[in-house]
Amino acid sequence: MKKIYAGLLIAGTLLTGGVNAQNQRGCETMQYFESQKLADPGLEARMQQIEAEIQDYINNNPSQRNQAVITIPVVFHIVYSTSAQNISDARIMAQLDVLNKDYARLNADAGSTPSVFQGVSANTNIQFCLAQRDPNGNATTGINRKQTTTSSFSTNDNIKRSANGGVDPWPASSYLNIWSCNLSGGVLGYAQFPGAAAATDGVVLLYSSIGGPSAPGTATPYHLGRTATHEVGHWLNLRHIWGDANCGNDQVSDTPTSQTSNFGCPSFPHVTCSNGPNGDMFMNYMDYTDDACMNMFTAGQSARMNATLAGTRASLQTSLGCTPPSGGGSCGTPGSLAAGSITSSSATLSWGAVSGATSYNVQYKTAAATTYTNATVTTTSLALSSLSANTAYVYNVRAVCGTTTGSYSTQGTFTTLSASGCTDTYESNNTSGTAKTIAVNTDINALISSTSDVDWFKFTTTSPNTNIQVTLTNLPFDYDVRLYNSNVSTLATGQNGGTTSESIIRNSSTATTYYVRVYGYNGAMSTTSCYKLRINASSSPFRLEDNMTNANKAELLSGVVAVPNPATDQTSFEFITDASGISDVSIMDMTGKLVYSGKHEVTEGINKLDFNVGNYNKGIYLIMISQNGDRRTGKFIVQ
Repeated sequence: MKKIYAGLLIAGTLLTGGVNAQNQRGCETMQYFESQKLADPGLEARMQQIEAEIQDYINNNPSQRNQAVITIPVVFHIVYSTSAQNISDARIMAQLDVLNKDYARLNADAGSTPSVFQGVSANTNIQFCLAQRDPNGNATTGINRKQTTTSSFSTNDNIKRSANGGVDPWPASSYLNIWSCNLSGGVLGYAQFPGAAAATDGVVLLYSSIGGPSAPGTATPYHLGRTATHEVGHWLNLRHIWGDANCGNDQVSDTPTSQTSNFGCPSFPHVTCSNGPNGDMFMNYMDYTDDACMNMFTAGQSARMNATLAGTRASLQTSLGCTPPSGGGSCGTPGSLAAGSITSSSATLSWGAVSGATSYNVQYKTAAATTYTNATVTTTSLALSSLSANTAYVYNVRAVCGTTTGSYSTQGTFTTLSASGCTDTYESNNTSGTAKTIAVNTDINALISSTSDVDWFKFTTTSPNTNIQVTLTNLPFDYDVRLYNSNVSTLATGQNGGTTSESIIRNSSTATTYYVRVYGYNGAMSTTSCYKLRINASSSPFRLEDNMTNANKAELLSGVVAVPNPATDQTSFEFITDASGISDVSIMDMTGKLVYSGKHEVTEGINKLDFNVGNYNKGIYLIMISQNGDRRTGKFIVQ
């Protein structure tokens, strides 16, 4: 039997080499775990408590053969920016069918499980239904669609926030939230283990991985719905079969110890970690093999998932989500409000259907107006026209059920785009060699007008105004900015998510030439809306704390803050020293290996050290800064 460890993971992230040319699954579980711990210091303790409860349940319930089937209500949030991402109901139903068959061991390929593993294969007694009623008690299809202007999402959970272009979750105590969207960076999906915040609980899937044999996705060979099977396994507290370590431990006794993840479809047996003669259980849903090669959960994995449903996710057993609302004379309130196809003068409003509704009353106005414009439609959408450009609007919807009128919904909001007329006078400037010279302390307005458009600028500081602040504001979509030295080597990057403004501060005593590049994240662009770039130059240092979140500020008082964190190529370490002098800087990976050591001159107060980490291996690193016996530490992630 495997030894049970206390080490815990918070989420699984499946990665692949690309949407149309998928080569391998992959996972950055520990990186995601570390980012969650930074945001929630109490998470690790809660996970340890959950683990203790799981082991206690398993020890006291050795046989679960007679356990009743547990049915979990599921809501699919389909978030799309293109028609291809707005996947069909048929694919959603095919995905639900795959989940139900895989978890009941009724999958057509169950017979492909090697005979030596047939004895430990299991029906988990877990099933899934599309939600029949929403959190307000209204009838629903369990499919919630929203058009977004966000072209893609990452693992930063913006998909779970309506304010960032995604959709807020339904209550995690009653529903399994599954988001479908365009995930960037080759990500197939990720999930959250129980114990973390309810506001981010659920599973996120690449839209092209969703489906099943009757209506497959397009992310071949991950197109048969097993990404959802895998990620829901994480959501129910399963680990990867190799334990995310070399010959590690997945905290399940009947899965053979495996050296690492398997890809493709290996030949049986595949022996590692002295686990012969049968070798790895690479056909387990919690490995990384192709969808067509996966076909089983074990009894131990089933016990672990059932323990989770008896403990931290017990509320799902009493959820009414799978039960249609009872009939009667009431008329429900529309939910799932969304605004899509937004231009400078038009938008399309949509909402969820209300059972028994014969029509819908819609009222809308500018946010500043005192009176509404009213409309009545018999469908669940309304196209608006003749709107004012760059203007915030609010709207409400109510259902009409024959002679009965329901209550107005909660208020929805949207903002129209700016009108055409923003003239970009700096093109062409798509390379550093064609960078346009701009003045400091002056607003610059320009366009990112296509998915391939990038804007390069250069400026020169003069003594004594050598301290600079780069700000990028008025963003129509997710744009980023990068600062370079005179040799066009990266100094710093501003890469907040969504339309949050970007800022880079570099305090220097040297007058020199700098380059700035503005670009859309994952091809974000607008042909009508300009961004605003400003380079401020001053003889006084800019305050680094103005660049930080409240969480960063708190961390700065006791340690080292990395900005951005996680980082891909460039990050800055910000810290406080009590006196000017020389500090020793060391960076180690999580094995304790020293990857950098050097001495840096610092000044009393807040300091900032810029580092290029583009050649570091992906993973978690510890930085230590020591001066006169005072040591400050921090963690950062390279991804």
